[in-house]
Amino acid sequence: MKKSRFTESQIVKILKEYESGIEAQSLCREYGISRATFYNWRKKYSGMEVSQLKRLKELEEENRKLKQMYAEASLDNKMLKDLLGKKF
Repeated sequence: MKKSRFTESQIVKILKEYESGIEAQSLCREYGISRATFYNWRKKYSGMEVSQLKRLKELEEENRKLKQMYAEASLDNKMLKDLLGKKF
């Protein structure tokens, strides 16, 4: 996945400018982004503060690690069942 050239805090700052009354078209022109990108950001980050965004990223990372741990444990469990289920 392509990395954005804007950080999440910069995105939140741009959205705050929009909420303060600046038109979306002028913001897109100023920051060099498409209107579709702007509206995608607005859909994803609207109403969030930088601290909330950092917490969201931490929770997503923790969730990713937990899913990976579950997948590994599930695989180990399946291998043990297969090993014990074989008749010699």
